[in-house]
Amino acid sequence: MANDRLFALVGNPNTGKTTLFNGLTGLRQKVANYPGVTVEKKEGEGRDRYGDPFRVIDLPGAYSLRANSPDEQVTHDVLVGQRADTPRPDCVICVVDASNPERHLFLATQVLELGLPVIIVLNKIDEAAAHGIAVAAGKLEERLGVPVVPMQADERVGMEQLQVAMSREEWPASKWHDIDEGEGAVTRRYRKINELLEGAVARSQTERLTPTDRWDQVLVHPVWGWVVLLSILAGLFYTIFSVSGYPMDWIDGIFGWLGEQVESRMAEGDLRGLITEGIIGGVGGVAIFLPQILMLFFFIGLMENTGYLARVSFMMDRLMSGVGLSGKAFIPVLSSYACAIPGIMATRTMESARDRLITILVAPITSCSARLPVYLMLIALMLPNGTSTQKAIVMCGLYILSILGVYFFAWIFNRTLEKTESMLTVLELPTYQRPSWREIGLQIFERGKIFVRRAGTVILCLSIVLWALKTYPKNEDLLEQQSKIKKAAKAKEISEEDAAEKLGKINSGLLEYSAAGRVGRTIEPIVKPLGYDWKMGVGLVASFAAREVFVSTMSIIYIGEDVTEEGDTVRDKMAAAMRKDGKPAYNIRTCLSLLVFYVFAMQCLSTVAVTRRETNSWGWAIFQVVYLTGFAYVAAFATYQISGFFIS
Repeated sequence: MANDRLFALVGNPNTGKTTLFNGLTGLRQKVANYPGVTVEKKEGEGRDRYGDPFRVIDLPGAYSLRANSPDEQVTHDVLVGQRADTPRPDCVICVVDASNPERHLFLATQVLELGLPVIIVLNKIDEAAAHGIAVAAGKLEERLGVPVVPMQADERVGMEQLQVAMSREEWPASKWHDIDEGEGAVTRRYRKINELLEGAVARSQTERLTPTDRWDQVLVHPVWGWVVLLSILAGLFYTIFSVSGYPMDWIDGIFGWLGEQVESRMAEGDLRGLITEGIIGGVGGVAIFLPQILMLFFFIGLMENTGYLARVSFMMDRLMSGVGLSGKAFIPVLSSYACAIPGIMATRTMESARDRLITILVAPITSCSARLPVYLMLIALMLPNGTSTQKAIVMCGLYILSILGVYFFAWIFNRTLEKTESMLTVLELPTYQRPSWREIGLQIFERGKIFVRRAGTVILCLSIVLWALKTYPKNEDLLEQQSKIKKAAKAKEISEEDAAEKLGKINSGLLEYSAAGRVGRTIEPIVKPLGYDWKMGVGLVASFAAREVFVSTMSIIYIGEDVTEEGDTVRDKMAAAMRKDGKPAYNIRTCLSLLVFYVFAMQCLSTVAVTRRETNSWGWAIFQVVYLTGFAYVAAFATYQISGFFIS
C-alpha cells in the first residue's frame, strides 16, 4: 500500500467537514494561507486502520466548482491540479449532508467528473432521521460506483467504515456520466441527481416538527430572538468578569514570583531592569488576560458548534441589508470579534467584490480579542469598586458601540462606492446539535496558542524596545540622587515614606528625561484635548503596532514608579497616579475617552498587511488606517469634552 496518501475534504459549508477533519487528524494540524490569496490552507496528518500515515487537506467550503468566490476558486484549482503550491490529491472525500442530498450532491457530481477517486460521506444521518429522511447508502454506492459511507462525524459514527474505504489499494471508477456544461446545465444536473436518488431516499409521510424547528420558533423570532441574543451577550460578559478573577490572580502571582526571583538573585542594574520590567512586566501585563480571552473563544466556539451562530447571521441579514450588505457579511464581522485578520479572510466567501471591500473596510471596527485586555484594564480603573454586573454593562456598551460603528460606516461606504450588480444571498441554517467539546477544545487550544505566540514574540519584542526607550538616555544627576536616597533609607536615616516619595519623583524625572518621555512630551499637546497625559500618549503611539501593547506599555512605565506606599500592582499604581492639578490621572472621563478611542482606532499592523493583500492595494490599507484613526480621535475628543458637562 502506498503510504502518505493525500486526501482532500470537499463539501458545502455547514456539512460537518471541519468536524470530520478534526476527527481524522486530531491535533496534528497546521494552518496557513495559500500563497497569493488570503484563503485558509488547513492540513493535517492521520493514521489509517493499518497504522500507515496519510495527509488531509480541508479545502474551503464550496457550492459549485464553477467558482464565484476566492474560496471556490482555490477548491477548483487544487482539485484540477492548477496550484503549484499544493499537489493534486490522490482521493477526494466529498461530504454530503444526508438531510438534503439533492442539493449537496450537486457539488459531489461535479467532483466525480474530474476523474479523481472519490469517497462520498453521508454526514449527519442522525439529523436526517430526525427530519424523517433515510438515505440508502448501499443503493447510492451501487449507482455511483464509488464508496458511500453514512456517518455522524461529531460522534465518530461511521469513522471505522470511512477508514476502511480510505485504506483501499485501489479505488473503483465512477459510474457517473459527465454532464455537458452550457445552457441548461444546472437544470440537467439536478434532474439527473433526482433520477439517481429515486428509490434511494425515503421520506416520512407525516411532516415532523423537529427539535430544531421548535427551537427556531424562539431563537429566530423577530422579538424573542433578539432578547435571547442580548441575554447571551450579557451573560458572556458577566461570566468573563465574575469567573476569570481566580485564574487571572494565579497568572499575576506567577509573573510576580518570577520578578521577585530575578530581583533576589541578580544585582541591581540595567540587565535586571530589562528582565523584570521589560520582559516579565511587559509580557505579564498582557498574559494576565489570557483566561478572559479563552472564555470569549469558548463562547464563540459553543455558538458556532451548536448551530446557533448561523441563526444570528440570519437575524442580522435584515439589519445588514439596511446598510447595503447581505447577511453573509455578518460571518466575517463576527469572526473579527476574535481577530480582524481571519474576519477579513472570511470575506472570500462573498461573491460581490464591492460587498467584500466594504466588509474589509469595516471589519477592524469590531471589538477583537486584542482590545479585550485594554477594555478590562480601563474598566477596572474606571469602576474600581464596581460590581461584575456594572462592569458587564460597560463592556456590553462597548461592543454595541462597535456594532453601531460597523453599520454607520457600511452605510456610508454603500452610498459612496460605485454600485455593482446585487447578488442573491443564500443562508443555510444547519440543524442544532449537541456541542462537540473535543472540537471546541481544539479551537480554544489553537486560538489560545496564537495569543501566547503573539505575547512571546510581538509583545516581547515591543516590550524590550519600550523598556530601552524608557531607560535611555540616563540623567546622571538624578541617578546619583537616587543612589543617595536608597543608601539613606537602608541606613534608616530617612523614613520609608519619605524615601518612597522622593524616589517616586526621581523616577518620574528619569522617565521624562528618557527617549520615551521626550516622545510623550512632544505629542502631549495632541492628546491633551482627549484627556490624556504624555504617558498615555506614549501608550497610544506604541499600540499602533498592536492594541494590547498599550497594556504592556503602561506596565513598563508604571512598574518602576513608586507612587504607592507599598508599591502594589501596576493597576494599583495606575489608579494612584495623579495629574499636576492633584486629580486622578485615570478618572472616569479619561477612561471613557480611552475606551471610545480603542473601539474605533485602527491599531494592528498585521491587519493592515492583510487588508493590503486582500484588496491588492496599499491605497485601501492606508485609507483604512486614516479614516478609523481620525474618527477615533474625534469620537474620543467628543466623549471627553461632552462628559465634562455631566462628570466633574
